Amino acid sequence: MNSKATIVVRKKPNKKGLFPLAIRITKNRKSTYLYIGHYINLKDWDEKKSLIKKSHPNSSYLNHLLISKLAEANKTLLQLQFEKKDISANQIKKELKPSLKNTGFFDLAEGYLTELENDKKLSRLSSDKPRVKHVLTFTKSKQLTFQEIDEVFLKRFRLHLKKEFNLSERSIINNFIVIRTLYNRAIKLGIADRKLYPFGADKIKIKFPETEKIGLTTEEIRTFANINNLSASEQHARNVWLFCFYLAGIRVADVLKIRWSDIYDGRLHYRMNKNSKLVSLKLPDKILPILNNYLIDKSNEDDFIFPELKDTKLKDSKDIYNKTKAANKKFNKHLSKIADMAKINKKLTMHIARHSFGHIAGDRVPIQILQQLYRHSSVTTTMMYQSNFINKATDEALGEIVDF
Repeated sequence: MNSKATIVVRKKPNKKGLFPLAIRITKNRKSTYLYIGHYINLKDWDEKKSLIKKSHPNSSYLNHLLISKLAEANKTLLQLQFEKKDISANQIKKELKPSLKNTGFFDLAEGYLTELENDKKLSRLSSDKPRVKHVLTFTKSKQLTFQEIDEVFLKRFRLHLKKEFNLSERSIINNFIVIRTLYNRAIKLGIADRKLYPFGADKIKIKFPETEKIGLTTEEIRTFANINNLSASEQHARNVWLFCFYLAGIRVADVLKIRWSDIYDGRLHYRMNKNSKLVSLKLPDKILPILNNYLIDKSNEDDFIFPELKDTKLKDSKDIYNKTKAANKKFNKHLSKIADMAKINKKLTMHIARHSFGHIAGDRVPIQILQQLYRHSSVTTTMMYQSNFINKATDEALGEIVDF
């Protein structure tokens, strides 16, 4: 049986001027078309590669969907070729239709995870991959449709996460967010019905529980900065922590990428890893002694200030991510020991440097200035973050009421 399947864009636009994606089934030079159910602009189609260009906002997971459907089609064709000697293109189409009709949760999930990897969003990938696996562990099958994901399903899934993994409410919500993200994509792609959407005010609510952000006090930071008898590794961990704190709580992933060439005119100039924003901060005097500790290992201006990424394959985002993650874990281990020595009864981690800056800033600095220091896109984000550390007004009000 001389037959094959290929992905094509049919040149018959819909009312919006978009063109349908289809699988073309060819048998003995005669073709028929099985429509995927998705439409694109012709400018987003790569004719040579038979794939959607990156210019399309959903190119990654749509391409994954197309490739998986083409694989299903070719698998069915091989099976038909083995079973039947002669069959028409239209008969092949009828055989293929059931296998191409439904796209399930895990089909989109696989495309979503591939998209994160391609976009180098490795921190999100590391978090969301286990969350997709949690759904698979719960369902015990990869044949999960979006129609099955209703309020009852999500309530049972919540109990499963608590019972089997002892997850906190915040972690459970993070699992729900992944499901919601994929459900929204399924609606956008026409795979799921918006009427069946299980999230919303009167359905399953996505709301993070309030968490307490704890920072060090000024006195605790003085004690931490001046404690003696530290090992070389502990001193290094303290240096990196203080570097983060003195520069308004820079994230460790950004700090480890800073080079000597990023410092000039008495300022640090760097690009944030989280949102690619360019940042320029004046170097506080307290940070200069820290920098002097690392001058001995400086061979040129392009060297990293801190050593963790010096032997990293800089074009390999996975290598950078893994080494940064390992460094953060190492720092936190040493910081915990220093906290014990300094009699600091708080969990001392790299991330608490940011909280400590917010705690000391309190309401002494205008919120718009803090927004710039934190590099937040919205002042609302800054207000919500800083509200964890502003207690002066409520403390005074409470004192006035009960002090009689």
